Amino acid sequence: MLSLLIAHAVAALLAPTLVRAMGRKAFLALAVVPAVAAAWLVSQTSAVLRGDGPVEVVRWVPGLSMDLSFQLDTLSWFMALIVTAIGAVVLVYCASYFAASAAGLGRFSAVLVAFAGAMLGLVVADDMLLMFVFWELTTVFSYLLIGHYADRKASRRAAMQAIVITTGGGLAMLVGVIILGDAAGTYRLSELLADPPAGTAVTVAAVLLLVGAITKSALIPLHFWLPAAMAAPTPVSAYLHAAAMVKAGVYLVARFAPAFAELGPWRTTVVALGLGSLLVGGYRALRQNDLKLVLAFGTVSQLGFLVFLVGLGTQQAALAGLAMIGAHAMFKAALFLVVGIVDSATGTRDLRRLSGVGKALPVTAAAGILATASMIGLPPFAGYVAKEAALEAVLVSGETWVDTLVVVGVALGSALTVAYGLRFVWGAFATKSSVIPDPDAPEEDGEPRPAPVSRPALLLAWPALALAVGGLAVALVPHYGEQLLSPYAGTLPRGEAGHLTLWAGFTPAFFITVAVLAVGVGAFFARELVSRVQTRLHVPLEADSVYRRTMRRLDDLAADVTALVQRGSLPFYVGAILLAVVVLPGSVMVARTAWPAEVRLWDRPAQLAAAAIVVTSAILAARSRRRLKAVILLGVSGFGIAMFFLLHGAPDLALTQILVETVTLVVFVLVLRRIPPYFSDRPLAASRWVRLAVGVAAGLAVGGFALVAPAVRVHTPVSIDFPQEAYAYGGGKNIVNVALVDIRAWDTMGEISVLLVAATGVASLVFLSRRSGSLFRAEEADGGAAVWAGKEPASGVTRLQRAASVHARQASSAERYSRMRVWIRAGATLAPGRRSVIFEVVTRLLFHVMILYAVFLLFSGHNAPGGGFAAGLVVGIALMVRYLAGGRYELGEAAPVHPGLLLGTGLFLSAGVGLVSLLLTGNPLRSLLIDLQVPLLGEVHFVTSLFFDLGVFLVVVGLVLDILRSLGAEIDRQGELAGQDVGPGAATVHGGGS
Repeated sequence: MLSLLIAHAVAALLAPTLVRAMGRKAFLALAVVPAVAAAWLVSQTSAVLRGDGPVEVVRWVPGLSMDLSFQLDTLSWFMALIVTAIGAVVLVYCASYFAASAAGLGRFSAVLVAFAGAMLGLVVADDMLLMFVFWELTTVFSYLLIGHYADRKASRRAAMQAIVITTGGGLAMLVGVIILGDAAGTYRLSELLADPPAGTAVTVAAVLLLVGAITKSALIPLHFWLPAAMAAPTPVSAYLHAAAMVKAGVYLVARFAPAFAELGPWRTTVVALGLGSLLVGGYRALRQNDLKLVLAFGTVSQLGFLVFLVGLGTQQAALAGLAMIGAHAMFKAALFLVVGIVDSATGTRDLRRLSGVGKALPVTAAAGILATASMIGLPPFAGYVAKEAALEAVLVSGETWVDTLVVVGVALGSALTVAYGLRFVWGAFATKSSVIPDPDAPEEDGEPRPAPVSRPALLLAWPALALAVGGLAVALVPHYGEQLLSPYAGTLPRGEAGHLTLWAGFTPAFFITVAVLAVGVGAFFARELVSRVQTRLHVPLEADSVYRRTMRRLDDLAADVTALVQRGSLPFYVGAILLAVVVLPGSVMVARTAWPAEVRLWDRPAQLAAAAIVVTSAILAARSRRRLKAVILLGVSGFGIAMFFLLHGAPDLALTQILVETVTLVVFVLVLRRIPPYFSDRPLAASRWVRLAVGVAAGLAVGGFALVAPAVRVHTPVSIDFPQEAYAYGGGKNIVNVALVDIRAWDTMGEISVLLVAATGVASLVFLSRRSGSLFRAEEADGGAAVWAGKEPASGVTRLQRAASVHARQASSAERYSRMRVWIRAGATLAPGRRSVIFEVVTRLLFHVMILYAVFLLFSGHNAPGGGFAAGLVVGIALMVRYLAGGRYELGEAAPVHPGLLLGTGLFLSAGVGLVSLLLTGNPLRSLLIDLQVPLLGEVHFVTSLFFDLGVFLVVVGLVLDILRSLGAEIDRQGELAGQDVGPGAATVHGGGS
């Protein structure tokens, strides 16, 4: 089963490529995947009947007792067969439904196949957490499919409505799953159903599961998202809203009914909402003029009936429910496909504008009539067999007035089904004496003409006809269906298993069926009267309008809350966070935590000196009026922290701290060039005292945490084994580096991903057009070296460059001679007043040394202080030195590569190491130790985590380079275009003074 899911995932990934290569015919190739899955399921029929269906278990997250466990029993086999078979038919239909030039087919095909795989995983999963993962995947994929026509407002709104409602139900379901797993001591479905837990919490969990099922299967009062989802393409409606997604809720009820059907809240909810949806959906279907909406509200009605049957808790109702699930999948999918054909042939789904379609499209009409006959319960179709069994099931327990009311509700809902089913056939295929004029069809003899009918491709009609004929074929062998489905019915707690038959004699169910057909036919012929009655009836409250009003009120509330708490004041935000820290954990610390009996303030006097540096610089930074002064003081405070690391025997942490502080200081200086040199006006005296109080309280709270936290530890630290594990498994003696690239490599993966996102965010704030910008090379400088050599600059140079050109012409011969000494490649692009020969010479001497030192840190970091992060920072500082010495063109000469390439390559390399490790060892991001004998070098101890560290190195270098190109080079360029002096040497002028 896992291989089938992998096949769907691979097909989804390849789908866009196939569509580009084959066009819409790629759907035929993609249909092979669910077709093969259906064939495999058919081959497992005998094993499933014996109760010996395949079981697969793959360890996934042992800490959460979460496995990739799959099991094929009667219910999962039947649902999986529906999902795969209908999925293959719909994909074949797509090959003719979409125009060859339709946009977005690659994405659509990928999402549709991925949805099919997610739905397959949902019904075969034997772990509740895994089932929830697939449940949410179907929600996400259905959102993308419903919103396929992204340029249409109705499509976007329907997709958002569907995901909001189904996600809310999914969250409720997740809470129920967690409660059940905790109560049962296992998340394995088969184990929980074999020995279900009991208690109030379990009852609440069962109701929460029903909430998830109600939202997914569009039962009242949350049914309105399903009709709105008809904005999706017809294949989506045929698959998701007839055979797949909406069946997920029915499956959930059927799966847990054997364990919880006896609970009072379960039975009340299933009966009330199931029958209510049956009646409301059927009533609303009678007043629709869009063929797709007729089927949509009919689907709401049928889903209510299905949930009622499978959740009722009797064996006979369960057998009838499964039979109806299969029948509904075939006839409703066929009907949706028929509507797609009619829409494609006529350009409209309005039954008031259609006439004579049945004569023009006989194959399509035959498919629609056969499918409708099954839907309304005419013999000898699958719908009739299932409905007869359902009537027998509800008649068995007709002892109380509630049971009688249930029988009446089922009969009335069935009559509504007959009425809107006949109306659908009449509206789609009948030749009418009068129609509403089609705006694109001319009148003839003063009479409006119906929508013209074109003949679609035959491949478009055959999938619908095959499904419709399938509903007839399976009904002819009801005993075989009973044999297949009875094992599941036997798991229900009450009653005896019923029978599936075409003829059971003149039973009460038979006479109810006759009455249902008579009432339904009468309602159809009195459709004008029914329409007038429905028009006059006023419903004061509709679920859809309630939802819209609720969302508007929620938006208003969100805006009010945002206006209250998001005031645009950074001190307010920081103060709120610090106050929360002081009040919540701080109060608990004071009230319920034991303080240490002895506190040693320092181990050596040097620590006191470091503390004095940190505290003094922090206080001075807080009192500083100039931004640059505050930044420098913050840097001093950071370097003081590095002294603490060094004094405590952590040179690797001290090195990293120093490098980070240096990079941060330069970045701050770059930013300061574009903001005022002074902070805004000082706050009022009262406000300053409040800020001081908050700051002091936060400092005392954090100090208190540092004192009490070590004393309240109750478990052995996980880091106690790090030294041994770092050497035994990671192959290194530098525990910090091995922890980053091996022991806690997943954390590092997340951190470098955040770095990549941060780099992208910074660049997007600065670059005006393209994200990557352009590389600035010295030979491409506009008025660059030519200007400072005394030649006339090219037209269009900035005022700053022209002024510097005049200055260059007036320079002495000695100055010109000194400029001939090329210490950095792009030095000639700077104005003479901005150049520093000493800085250029130092840059020339240090740059390559720093690069070599970075390489040393990279390769030695596994056993000595260093590593990819520190090495990347050293290279970043080297690039900063080049930029500060020679400007943006010097940066382009030092690193003529786009930062995005470094960022992407680094992340790809780190992830690739994890994938290779997964293939070789079965565990991702696990290091492999390789000992080699290399000539001249001798024995080499090689660890594969070096490649992961190399990826970290590239990400850090790419991040620093991206910041330099964004906050440095690009701001320089924009400033020159605006005639401002914002080069690297101007930071002290515009950023707070020297």
